[in-house]
Amino acid sequence: SIYEEVEIEDLDYDPVELLYTYPCPCGDKFRITLEDLWDGEDIAPCPSCTLRIMIIYDEEDLPPLLESDADSDDEGKEGEEEKNDDIKVEEEKLESLADSLESRLKVE
Repeated sequence: SIYEEVEIEDLDYDPVELLYTYPCPCGDKFRITLEDLWDGEDIAPCPSCTLRIMIIYDEEDLPPLLESDADSDDEGKEGEEEKNDDIKVEEEKLESLADSLESRLKVE
């Protein structure tokens, strides 16, 4: 059952987390993601109790769901590949440094 129907304008929106929240009587917050709303989901549960609210909204009033936020985005994959390359370079530097330190310790 639904505890309350709430207009989307009454929810707090976190643009970093892409998350809407609304205070729950139990002290926690009802939560629903922007992606869920774009997918047509309109029920926000509270993670700490059994209460749920229904969000009243029109899709055209939602912030855009950027392609980079979706899992299928090619640019996001390219960015991940660049990060992985950077990590490999850093790992190689650390291995070289460790080898250098190890050889110095053996000499002394």
